[in-house]
Amino acid sequence: MNILIVASPLAGHLNPLLGVGRILLEVGHQVTCLSGPHLEGRVKDIGASFRSFSAAADLNRREPVAVAAELRELPPGIQRLRLAIERRFVETIPAQQDDIARALDDFPADVIVADSMMFGLLPMLLTPRKGRPPIILCGTSFLHWHRDDGAPHFVGLPPAAGPIELERYARLALEYDAQFHRPIADGLARAGVRALPDTLFDSVVVLADAYLQLTVAGFEFPRTIPDTVHFIGQLPIIPNQAALPSWAGELDGSRKVVLVTQGTVANDDFGLLIRPALKALATEPDLLVLITMGGRSIDAIGGLLPSNALVAEYLPFEWALPKVDVLVTNGGYGSVNQALSFGIPLVTAGLTEDKADVNARVAWSGAGINLQTNSPSQEALRTAVRAVIDTSDYRKRASRLAKEFARSHAPSEILRILTDVVRTPPSQ
Repeated sequence: MNILIVASPLAGHLNPLLGVGRILLEVGHQVTCLSGPHLEGRVKDIGASFRSFSAAADLNRREPVAVAAELRELPPGIQRLRLAIERRFVETIPAQQDDIARALDDFPADVIVADSMMFGLLPMLLTPRKGRPPIILCGTSFLHWHRDDGAPHFVGLPPAAGPIELERYARLALEYDAQFHRPIADGLARAGVRALPDTLFDSVVVLADAYLQLTVAGFEFPRTIPDTVHFIGQLPIIPNQAALPSWAGELDGSRKVVLVTQGTVANDDFGLLIRPALKALATEPDLLVLITMGGRSIDAIGGLLPSNALVAEYLPFEWALPKVDVLVTNGGYGSVNQALSFGIPLVTAGLTEDKADVNARVAWSGAGINLQTNSPSQEALRTAVRAVIDTSDYRKRASRLAKEFARSHAPSEILRILTDVVRTPPSQ
């Protein structure tokens, strides 16, 4: 089959789709990927063909603070998130729609696979199924579907514990609707997208012909979930994406290993997590602290490294994760699920993008400690890491999730769902 992958030009969105693409290529499908020009090498490395988004459709050229300078002054929260989504993901819809149409003219696809925030597909998702290829979306963030307790997305709320919280969540949902959903709906209308059946994030879950959630059910808040949603576990790590560091031999098992990362998106200010973690753990001689820079230069840390710290721009996770005892992270969805699939407990501290909700799930699952802040103190980090290292409960909970991940086999699930979607005749 001809399969067109359409990936938002951001590493956290592309990486899972490259994993899907690799699976499809291995069984003989023809795969073309449409994404940002800076990602061409990554796509070609898995053996797929590449098409570039135009400048107007390329999210990478629309960094939030460049297209909306006021974001510099806004704290993490609804207003900042709404503005970033409008400027980066909504205003680019017309250009992305045109680029997708041109790609399909040159590469008639039997199916389209995309990340759940590729909103340039919305006009196609709203057309009758018989007039378009089937579309499979991959949930590269927490499941964007209504919660039974009515809590809004992106606020980082745990399941309601009783009537008082239910009432508070209902009030928050009304405020959130006014400040987030309605302005975004207005922006969609300006972008030429006709009315959606639900809010933006919830609509794509039910409009997709299949929605692959890249986690296990045990890491999601329990609730009624649409038939389109399939929990497929964790994609296999693509090997050899980073070289083994020169200091690899120092991971000899003599010390507990703490891996610290700010991912590849919210890593412009290492003063939020990486530097505080280095200082917090510098006086813990039984710990070895690994820092991965998400592609930034090692020099960006600034200052001298503690004697128990090792740094790399990237780490080969297939080598590193089996050696890690705790992951300290701001809450990137992909890295959190990768850690859990290895049974690694976490300490999380992040509120931007989707991180508050991801980190709320870490705490709810019992697999880690959520510090519920964007800028944790050194003492809070040290105390949390020691608690996770010295208390068995967190690792036991993470190990339970790892067993659930082990029971899932993402490659076979993807191929099964792909076949089912293509073979199912359109109902309209």
